[in-house]
Amino acid sequence: MIDSPVFFSGIGGSGMLPLASIVRAGGTRVAGSDRSLDAGRTPHKFDYLRSLGIQLFPQDGTGLQEGMTLVTSAAVEPTVPDVVRAKELGLEHLTRPEFLAQLLNDAYHSVAVGGTSGKSTVTGMIGWILHAGHRQPTVMNGAVMKNFVTPDAPFASALVGDPELFVSEVDESDGSIALYRPEIAVLTNVSLDHKEMEELRRLFAGFLLSARKAVLNLDDPETRALAEAVPEKTVSYGFDAPRADFRGRDLQLLPNGLTFVLHAEGEKFDVRLSVPGRHNASNALAAIAASRALGVRIEDAVNAIGRFEGLKRRLETVGEAGGVTVIDDFAHNPDKIDATLATLRAQPGRLLIMFQPHGYGPLTKMGEELATSLAKGMAEGDQLYLPDPVYQGGTVEKARGSDWLVEQVSSRGRAAKHIAERARIGDALVEEAKTSDRILVMGARDDTLIDFANDLVERLARRN
Repeated sequence: MIDSPVFFSGIGGSGMLPLASIVRAGGTRVAGSDRSLDAGRTPHKFDYLRSLGIQLFPQDGTGLQEGMTLVTSAAVEPTVPDVVRAKELGLEHLTRPEFLAQLLNDAYHSVAVGGTSGKSTVTGMIGWILHAGHRQPTVMNGAVMKNFVTPDAPFASALVGDPELFVSEVDESDGSIALYRPEIAVLTNVSLDHKEMEELRRLFAGFLLSARKAVLNLDDPETRALAEAVPEKTVSYGFDAPRADFRGRDLQLLPNGLTFVLHAEGEKFDVRLSVPGRHNASNALAAIAASRALGVRIEDAVNAIGRFEGLKRRLETVGEAGGVTVIDDFAHNPDKIDATLATLRAQPGRLLIMFQPHGYGPLTKMGEELATSLAKGMAEGDQLYLPDPVYQGGTVEKARGSDWLVEQVSSRGRAAKHIAERARIGDALVEEAKTSDRILVMGARDDTLIDFANDLVERLARRN
C-alpha cells in the first residue's frame, strides 16, 4: 500500500512510465517531470500520461510538495532541481528499482525476470499467459506489449491487475537486481553487457538464492553453471540440454514465426509462435516453465503463447513500401545483435542496417565484441551505417566513437560507414534501398528511433 503521493522524475523513461501508470491505477496521486517533456520530444507519450490523471511539471523542482515520495530514474543526477528540492523538503527519495522492489517484494506471488537478453519478451509472455488464464496479473515491463495495446493505452508497457500477482523484468546494469526477493526468479542468460562477467556472476547468483524457485536456461553455459548453486529449487529449460525439465525439440524456424515440440512432465505439446527466431523459442520455454511454477496448466500456457503478438521494438516490422521492408529492433549488445541478425539472415534479402550505439561507455567496454557481432551477422552485400552514439550529457569518456566502430567492422570484411547525423543516414537509406531489401533500425535508450523508422516507410512510399 502506497500512502503518500509519488513524484516520478524522469517519468517518460521506459522503466518509469509503466511504473507510474501502475501506481496511478492503484489510486495513488502521481505527478512527474522529464527532460524530454521540457525539450518538446515525444509529446504523445506525455499526453498519454496526462490521460491517466498524472500531472506533469517542468524538471525544475516546482512539482515537488511536502508529503511526497520522490522516485528518480537512472538518468536523473543528484544536481537535477527535482532532487535538490526534495532534499530541501526532507522528502523520502527512492530510485526506480528501490521503489519497484518494494512493490514486487510485497506481492504474495511474484515473478522477477532477469538476464542479459530476452527478459522483456519473457515478461510479456508470462503476463499474457496469466492474463489469458484470467489470473489478472500486474505486469511491469520495459517495452510495449502488443497484446495489451488499445487506442486508450498505446504505451502498454504495464498491465494493471492484482497487486498480489506481480510480474516484472529486473535489471542488473546498476546492481539493483540484488534488491528483489521474488517467489520465482527467471534467468534467461548471462553475457557481457553493462558489467564485467565476474560481477555479473555474483549478482545473478545472489538473485537466484533470494528466490523461492529458479527457472533457468540450461542452454546458456553461464546460467547452467549458476544452476549448480541452487539445485534444490531449480526448474530448467532448454533445447540442447537433455536433462532440462522443459525441453524443446524439432524446432522449425518460419518467416513469421516458429514451431517446436515441448517435452515436459512426461507429455508432448506442439508449440506455435507468431514471433520469429530461435531466441524467441527459448523465451517461450522460459515463460511456459515460469507459468507452470505459478500453477498454470502446460496446455493452457501453450495455447495462450500461440496468441502472443510480441513487443514493440523487438524485431518489429514497421512497414513496407516499394518492396522494401523496414524493421525496428532494440538490439544494442553483442548477444542481442547476434540473435537479431541470425534471425534476419535466415530469410532472403539484403540488409541495410542503421545501428545507433547507445552510448560512448558501451563502445569502450565491449566495442570489439560489438564489431565482431555486427560483422559476423552481416553477409556480403549488406551495408551498415552508424551515426554518433547516444549522448545525454555528462562527463563520459569519448575515447571511442562510431568512427572507431566502423573501422573495426570494416577490418573484419564488412561494409560500414560512419555518418555523424542520423538524418543524413535516413537520406542514404532511402536512396540506396531497392526492392526486396530490408532496412534494419537498431539501438536503445532513444525513444525517437521508432519515429525514424516510421519516417523511412513514409519516405519510401513517396519515392515510389
